[in-house]
Amino acid sequence: MPYPESLVAPMRAEMTQMGAAELRTVADVDAAIGGSTGTTLVFVNSVCGCAAGNARPAMKMALGHGVLPDRTVTVFAGQDLDAVARARSYFGEYQPSSPSIALLRDSKVVHFVHQIEGRSPQAIAADLTKAFDAHCSNSVGA
Repeated sequence: MPYPESLVAPMRAEMTQMGAAELRTVADVDAAIGGSTGTTLVFVNSVCGCAAGNARPAMKMALGHGVLPDRTVTVFAGQDLDAVARARSYFGEYQPSSPSIALLRDSKVVHFVHQIEGRSPQAIAADLTKAFDAHCSNSVGA
């Protein structure tokens, strides 16, 4: 059973304020990820403490980097069940985890962050920005 929308609304808003597009349906996910070219950062959001204390702060830090993915999207585990399942279907061999962060190039995973619990937001952000530098070409302000 999905979490009540009133519970997740502030967590959704936190991501959209960072510029992430919400994917709430299978069609949304397929339109954003399936067959896309370039880079897409997919954040699987969650109500857990490690999402609030580690993952979302890390996303905010990483999205302030000078090189970014072409697009950033988010799905919400425990809420948009079908959309999350479809997003995870693009993650290949990686086991479902919430929260988690996938960087895709041309719809294929090139970097995946699932070890969030026990890591600082700074360490996660550094991991992401290193992946952005290696796989993305969207320079902010260029």
